Amino acid sequence: MNRVAVLGAGSWGTTFAKVLADGGADTRLWARRAELAHEINESRRNTQYLQGVTLPEGLRADSDARSVLEGADQVFLCVPSQQLRALLDDVSESIPAGVPVVSLMKGVEASTMMRMSEVIAEAGGIDSDRIAVVSGPNLALEIAREEPTAAVVASDSSETAMAVARTARNSYFTSFVNTDVVGTEYGGVLKNLVALAIGIVDGVGYGENTKASILTRGLAEVTEFAVAHGAERTTMHGLAGLGDLIATCNSPLSRNFSAGRLLGMGYSRDDVVERMHQVAEGLASVEPIASLAELRDVRMPILDQVRAVLLGRMLPREIAPHLTTGNEPEGETHDF
Repeated sequence: MNRVAVLGAGSWGTTFAKVLADGGADTRLWARRAELAHEINESRRNTQYLQGVTLPEGLRADSDARSVLEGADQVFLCVPSQQLRALLDDVSESIPAGVPVVSLMKGVEASTMMRMSEVIAEAGGIDSDRIAVVSGPNLALEIAREEPTAAVVASDSSETAMAVARTARNSYFTSFVNTDVVGTEYGGVLKNLVALAIGIVDGVGYGENTKASILTRGLAEVTEFAVAHGAERTTMHGLAGLGDLIATCNSPLSRNFSAGRLLGMGYSRDDVVERMHQVAEGLASVEPIASLAELRDVRMPILDQVRAVLLGRMLPREIAPHLTTGNEPEGETHDF
């Protein structure tokens, strides 16, 4: 039996800890608040993030991160992306030597524009062949309810990816593997931005044609950006690309869709942040992704419109016509 540590007891961290425990791993979950750790241990519940879900006996929580990390064979990180570096500064010396370190996060660090695997390598002093990332259509509450789904585990090392995938699988959760860390991570980041756009037009009151148009053209934007940064094009029509995009853009369980919907209803960015009970990673990713796109000369008209709405430069109802930046019709490509 593997001993695994999960740092972060929000909805996705707790859900993934459940996935690991249900797969047979001896699972330890770090909760920042002692009262949350107590609730998980005593009532097998995390009522703030996973209403109505009973957690397995093989999952134990603790508010002491070092205790959670002790003896772990694999370490999974699931905190808001902007908090990862500070966490690693605090606990990296307690991560057991030589074990895989896995990112469950779907964001980029705003101050450095680094992907989460890059932050883990730099702040945690972890070799890239020990780092893995997990992505896919992973709405936490559905998985916590044991509705079947799949994800992909990516690592520079096939051995690391396989080791993590063998641990992160059970009767309702299937893990696939690849070695395209860049594409897998950017798929998870960029789909949040498309979900913001679709949420905005949903909040305005536009229908399925508008949303389908944005989703399809959004996939083209996501693909071109990721490939320009070294991703494999095929990754973007797999679980981490198209799969995650479909789930995130079509469900009220999606935090980024929900944040976009509030924007479309007329709330300001500050109002949205205040009303959201969990972090919508897309809001923090807009500016760094826009900067990275500019560096590689990648046109992202949908992202540009979302950014304009967030900055108050465009009314939400004006976003839908702006699926392109040109005045002339463009050729539609299908090579993504």
